[in-house]
Amino acid sequence: MIRSWQRWNDASRKWLWILVIVGIVASLPVIVQRVQTESSANKVEFVFNYRGLLDIASYQANPAAYMDEQLDRLKAAGVNTIAMFESTLDELSKARRIMVFNALDVAKMTQTVVSPEGNYTYIAFTSTENEQELRPMIEETFRNLDIPVMPWRYQDREGLAIGLGMEEAVMKPMQMDPFAFAMLRDKGFNILPRLSDNIRYDQDALDQELSFLAENGVKRILFDGESVKGYQDNGAMNSLQGFADLLNKHGIGLAAIENLKAPQKGLNTLAYLTDYNIVRLHSLSDTEAGQDKKTLSDRFVLATKDRNIRMIYLNASPSKDAAKAAITNPINNLIDSLQGPEGAIQRIQDNGFEMGQAEAFEIHDSSWQKYLKAFVVLGGVAFCALLVSYFIAPLTLLVFLLGLIGSAGLYVLKPTLFEQALALGVAISAPTIATILAIRKVKEIKGAHPDISAGRRLTHTIVLYIKTALISLAAVPFVIALLNNITYSLVLNQFRGVSLLHLGPIFLIAVYVFLYQGSSVWQELRNWLRMPITLIWVVAAAVLGVAALYYLSRTGNAGTLLPGEAWFRSFLENTFGVRPRNKEFLLAHPLFIVGIFAAFRYRWALYAMVIAVMGQLSMVDTFAHIHTPAVLSLIRGVLGLGLGLIVGLIAVLIWHIIERCWDKWSPRLLKP
Repeated sequence: MIRSWQRWNDASRKWLWILVIVGIVASLPVIVQRVQTESSANKVEFVFNYRGLLDIASYQANPAAYMDEQLDRLKAAGVNTIAMFESTLDELSKARRIMVFNALDVAKMTQTVVSPEGNYTYIAFTSTENEQELRPMIEETFRNLDIPVMPWRYQDREGLAIGLGMEEAVMKPMQMDPFAFAMLRDKGFNILPRLSDNIRYDQDALDQELSFLAENGVKRILFDGESVKGYQDNGAMNSLQGFADLLNKHGIGLAAIENLKAPQKGLNTLAYLTDYNIVRLHSLSDTEAGQDKKTLSDRFVLATKDRNIRMIYLNASPSKDAAKAAITNPINNLIDSLQGPEGAIQRIQDNGFEMGQAEAFEIHDSSWQKYLKAFVVLGGVAFCALLVSYFIAPLTLLVFLLGLIGSAGLYVLKPTLFEQALALGVAISAPTIATILAIRKVKEIKGAHPDISAGRRLTHTIVLYIKTALISLAAVPFVIALLNNITYSLVLNQFRGVSLLHLGPIFLIAVYVFLYQGSSVWQELRNWLRMPITLIWVVAAAVLGVAALYYLSRTGNAGTLLPGEAWFRSFLENTFGVRPRNKEFLLAHPLFIVGIFAAFRYRWALYAMVIAVMGQLSMVDTFAHIHTPAVLSLIRGVLGLGLGLIVGLIAVLIWHIIERCWDKWSPRLLKP
């Protein structure tokens, strides 16, 4: 019975490889539709924050003239959209449409003593036109909040007294400033409204507002704050569904800000209810707006090309410069970063994009994908079972069968978790198996040809380098097919387990190299456990621990760059158009090549595979960034392989020279 099961396990490996190939073939049409989706929206939109410009203008000698001049400059530079927040008393005051006073101000103006009971906010309109347009809006806002509003006069100016302290009253959101809205539209700007969820949801009022926005060319809304419009009242009013219905009715989509500390609450629900009429937005903070214009240009170009960003949001604010004894702002720097042959706009257009209002991706997701994905799942489970077969061969069939049963159950209970778990399993399996097969091939060739020549060593090394890369990249079709969902491209959903992907193959290859090279696993394990622990081992373990922590820190977006690395990255990007990963072509790939070359003579050189597998897993990890176009990820991987081969051949040449010198001089050095 045991022998029969063992025969079945041995024979199953061939069939499992066949299932892997079937899964790859089945994934190809899915990959084609992924590429079609990614190429369906190529318009990029630059947006400037109106509130920031208003703050800057408020420090100028002639705010209105300055505002007019800067808007014209921004328009000429390629900024075609202005983001407008819901207005506040503070914003209207900076725009010189009203004057705002507190109770103490009024007491001083009337030469009376301030009352201990009244802490009202008083506003005076600066013109009759402002009073006629803004008074109904202000009264409606505060009365809807059950805050009393009464007539008030300041000299010969009409005004209002609001039964709320000034500090709080100036924060309450109202409709957008109608004068600013009309002025921006007259200048030809598109408007990106920023709506908050700070006031009670009103379906009818919102219907009127969206109707007005749609009539004025608004195509997209960006939310302000931690949640989307209607989120707080959703439990009582089902307001998210109502809001989504209004957005669909008026043909208005959404924008999602990338890299927020926490996603805006309710955004995923709204995105689903609007059929993912949503685009990704990259926001440049006002503190970053003063960076070197070349740095900013590179940043905008990378955002659109590498991360499916279709809206660039520019913030700016005034700041005090003590050295210049002046109030400065970064508007000139931002404009310079956009203009000219080296400016962001020209470079973005050179990459095949157009300037215009951003459009959502046209999702290509045919009904037959689910049938093909069944074969992809079968192949993915087979890939994971193959990994087990190289460590615990008797469990191969059992793992495959349990994998199928577990996949079926997890698909029913938590389909998102299922597709991510299987994609992670395949992503770990492929580079691990590829490296194990390379190690086995080296041992096989070395056993058959102990005195293999340097030329043949190099030939076998290059062949193994290419073969190993192809087997590792076999995981890519599975990752793409399993995670082919627009939510990943828009980063509304993210692939989990990146740290495990970066550590798993390294750990497994370490286990294989250290324990599977002798007569038995248990004997090798006993030998290692009996080895005395010296100070050198402790220091080495500490160094490896620090290196591992730094390595893991580089897997996310918050990793610390080494000195000069930012410049080197920019150089690679501008030289090749696509930046290969440094750890691939400078470390892992060359180490693989020189390690395999050396291992044909020295068994201990195979330990280098523990680090070299980083290059294989990194290629797969590149495709796990679903928000990066698949074609660009492929170019990045191939470029890394090519440059890694060049660096590796140089390393082999140096190693071979060292070998020749050692062969010639070691007998004399070791001679007693």
